[in-house]
Amino acid sequence: MPIEAPSAADLARAESLIAIVPDFPTPGINFRDITPLLADADAFRAVIDGLLAPFEGTYDVVAGIEARGFLLAAAAAVAGHAGLVPIRKAGKLPRPAASVDYALEYATATIEMHDDIAPGTRVLLIDDVLATGGTIAAAQGLVERLGGTVAGTAVLLELTALGGRALTGDVHALFTV
Repeated sequence: MPIEAPSAADLARAESLIAIVPDFPTPGINFRDITPLLADADAFRAVIDGLLAPFEGTYDVVAGIEARGFLLAAAAAVAGHAGLVPIRKAGKLPRPAASVDYALEYATATIEMHDDIAPGTRVLLIDDVLATGGTIAAAQGLVERLGGTVAGTAVLLELTALGGRALTGDVHALFTV
């Protein structure tokens, strides 16, 4: 059954369920809490369909970035009849994994992925938020280094003021702030 893009009204309702939590996790940050959206079956389905619809027929597996990207990617993989490949923080995968380091504002971080994709596998990369772009760009590079092709990148929410697209290239964002 084909994935149909959700209506504008369904997406607006889903977006209204994202709670803004001031000063979390630190003062000055307005955290976007997606758990109320996830708890609403209709809204959750609308965002999954919205993430997948532009990429229908273009991917073999869905890769999700830890942690909230897992929630979206797992649902997207099931809805899109595709496999799921997790991209995790360093040291969390049980078997040997490929890794990539990337820059944070004042430090570096590492993400890892098992070599579970065959060369040429088309990967749809999903995360919850595009902020500075460092994590998503690192994940895109990791997929390509393992022989996969990034079929597309989709996020629930883009924080446009942080300029993440400068690192990631084209990203399908359902909502922007």
